[in-house]
Amino acid sequence: MTTTAPRGAFVRPESAFREQVTADGSSGYPAEAGRYHLYVSLACPWAHRTVILRRLKGLEDVVSLSIADPIRDERGWAFTGAPGTDADRVNGFRFLGEAYRVTDPRYDGRISVPVLWDTQRGRIVNNESAEIIRMLNGEFGAFTDVDLDFSPVERRAEIHEVNARVYEGLNNGVYRAGFARSQDAYDHAAHDVFETLDWLDDRLGGQRYLVGPTITEADWRLFTTLLRFDPVYTTHFRLDRRRVADYPALSGYLRDLYAVPGVAETVDVDQIRRHYYLTHRELNPRGIVPIGPDFDLDAPHGREHLP
Repeated sequence: MTTTAPRGAFVRPESAFREQVTADGSSGYPAEAGRYHLYVSLACPWAHRTVILRRLKGLEDVVSLSIADPIRDERGWAFTGAPGTDADRVNGFRFLGEAYRVTDPRYDGRISVPVLWDTQRGRIVNNESAEIIRMLNGEFGAFTDVDLDFSPVERRAEIHEVNARVYEGLNNGVYRAGFARSQDAYDHAAHDVFETLDWLDDRLGGQRYLVGPTITEADWRLFTTLLRFDPVYTTHFRLDRRRVADYPALSGYLRDLYAVPGVAETVDVDQIRRHYYLTHRELNPRGIVPIGPDFDLDAPHGREHLP
């Protein structure tokens, strides 16, 4: 479910479930191996973040996963077991909306991915991707030998500052443009998108990653949007002034992150394209999936020399 402001601007509803899993269990949701389950779609950029963090932190055997079908109709995200997706083997849900209604029978809001589910208490813990990736990064350390930290304390303030700008101008900005209901709302959102892309290309021209010399959560939050920009957002959301491929630093940076071991296995461009073009029928009523641009993520990125 999405909403629009009076002048036709897209407004993203707040995530409804915001409980936290903690290493010490003080939240009432202790980090435990095998207790939590992620419901995701590989097509959704917000859910894709959580799939990447789960993979890079080595939590595949700690937090289980169900992948929804990329094609969503009025019933919401479905678990069909089609190729590249899963049936729900934890609860037997056919639709993700069932998880929301089990958690709160009165819930009538947006049904979104990702969802972090507690198998012991039989309820949603959290459906806010930004918070889920921080839990995966920081609260399950006892169950993995991967010591990567994507949100180090000494860089956290700058990470949050960069995240805020990228979220408003780009992560959510593409949706503000795509679902605008007036020319003014579209113009404002599109301006924000390309202003943010210009700023990012300039920033990444002199450094390899967004914050400091190593990859942080800020990079993964940006990656999933950049990945979808050329094959979807340029056409589907009418953001055709420039492609990511037209930005020297950003295009190399996208390939640099894609080359991180484990990341390519989380990417399914076919599911991404089919989701947007076949789900958003108000934007693409005939359901035709464009042929798409050439898209070589395996090309050399040439960024090894940057600090």
